[in-house]
Amino acid sequence: MNTMPTNKPDLPVVLILCTGNSCRSQMAEAFLRAAAGDIVEVCSAGTKPVGYINPHVIHVMREADVDLTLPPYRSKSMNEFLEADKNITTVITVCSEANATCPIFPGQANRHHWLFDDPARTGGSVSKKLEEFRRVRDQIKLVFQAYAAGLREGRAAG
Repeated sequence: MNTMPTNKPDLPVVLILCTGNSCRSQMAEAFLRAAAGDIVEVCSAGTKPVGYINPHVIHVMREADVDLTLPPYRSKSMNEFLEADKNITTVITVCSEANATCPIFPGQANRHHWLFDDPARTGGSVSKKLEEFRRVRDQIKLVFQAYAAGLREGRAAG
């Protein structure tokens, strides 16, 4: 399965980066892909990918009509993008660790850091955990839909 950007010359490539690429970056990728996938190519990766998508993320994203069990969604390493001959124009980090360790990607022109709480760190009952995952999901959705609107209006750097 190839989830690397196709590097279409007419579409800027946005890479969303987190630590494990199992939660926040997956949600952000899905929402940005849905809101602006026709004007930017969207990918996500992790600085230390865990190799799976968190089951609670899969659950709350299904509630939002997004199925993260289907391609192109999978936990992957940022190294796939560093080593590839791809033109990542924008990198968006969504956690502090990824922001602190994020390299400069070949072709990168823009960098954003939008910090979201890590719902995977929530303790307690499954109900409490899902509530936190939903809260973070909804924040990510709002931010990335606004970013997509800015891209469409030419206000945000793609």
